Amino acid sequence: MASSSVSLSFRYLKSDIVRAMRSHYASHLRPRLDIVMTVGLAVLGAYFWRSPSSHWFGVVAVGASAVFGLILVAAFIVIPPLVFRHQPKFRDEYSLKFSPEGIHFQTAHIDSHLEWSIYSRALVDAYSYVLYYGTQTFTIIPKRVFQNAEQQGAFEQLLVERVPKIVRKA
Repeated sequence: MASSSVSLSFRYLKSDIVRAMRSHYASHLRPRLDIVMTVGLAVLGAYFWRSPSSHWFGVVAVGASAVFGLILVAAFIVIPPLVFRHQPKFRDEYSLKFSPEGIHFQTAHIDSHLEWSIYSRALVDAYSYVLYYGTQTFTIIPKRVFQNAEQQGAFEQLLVERVPKIVRKA
């Protein structure tokens, strides 16, 4: 099936960046398991802290639990809004044209043509498409910017045809 071009114009909202970054972190950190392990370490540490012969183990376990807890808080609560606030590029108007030949990417500061091959994978969640061009670098396409279901379907078709690995999260 031949894909058609998809043109999008939008400005990012803080919620676009925050949601996409949380989805990115959730795909790497596995927050449910991390929370269970953090609480488990804290409980285990508190138990051994009270024992004179294993006091040191309790201190280490509670300390490790605190570090894991801080990492989770930073990744999901602190970092995403800070990234939006401190990145001027998120305040630009974006004009993107996706076609089988590539992506025309235009803002007040950028006017370039990108090949689909720069994207190695995509993460699709309820709110956005996160297109990766490295392990930690990505382009965010909010789902809210599509004018209708047909336009979004055409984009999805291009994605399936051009990006080798797509992970869908609920």
